[in-house]
Amino acid sequence: PGAMSQALAKEIPQEKGQGGSRRSSWGLLVTAGVGGTLVALYAVATPFVTPALRKVCLPFVPATAAQIQNVLKMLENRSGSLVDIGSGDGRIVIAAAKKGFHAVGYELNPWLVWYSRYRAWRDGVHQNTKFYISDLWKVSFSHYRNVVVFGVPQMMPQLEKKLEEELECNARIIACRFPFPCWIPDHTAGEGIDTVWAYDLKRSRGCETKNLEITPESES
Repeated sequence: PGAMSQALAKEIPQEKGQGGSRRSSWGLLVTAGVGGTLVALYAVATPFVTPALRKVCLPFVPATAAQIQNVLKMLENRSGSLVDIGSGDGRIVIAAAKKGFHAVGYELNPWLVWYSRYRAWRDGVHQNTKFYISDLWKVSFSHYRNVVVFGVPQMMPQLEKKLEEELECNARIIACRFPFPCWIPDHTAGEGIDTVWAYDLKRSRGCETKNLEITPESES
């Protein structure tokens, strides 16, 4: 009996040690899983959160169907290249491409840019569209004749000055939801949050325009 008691006493601590080891292994697995999930969430969320931490916040707000139609209305009888500043998920760029424009979108959020490229491919207009991951303040828009802007009030005065310095006199700028503070719109469409304002630089008032030759253009 003494020998059996000694053997039993040796086995019991060993079983507890094995159980503790198993619990430790499970704890490591859970910790690793939670850590990996947090890292993945951070990687996905950071591009969406980072713009909100900038001095001028430009959040992603999808354009409504009415806004898109109003933008297209302002583009009637227009041609040439088009750029959407802050293109989001690419809805306006894709809609313009379907109307025959060579359309380009600039967006700071890489996830939205990749999704826009997928949507353009899915809708069969990827050859007439391009999407770039870029800060709008670091891009020159001088070679575009049609500009679409979906901004916020805080950025409109500075963007108005930038576009006026860069664009040709035959350019048209279409602002969605928020108008420019200085320019007087030549055309408007929609109402409420779906309102869009169109500004023709060759007739803009309240701010000086570039002293360039104006070419005839049909009215929209």
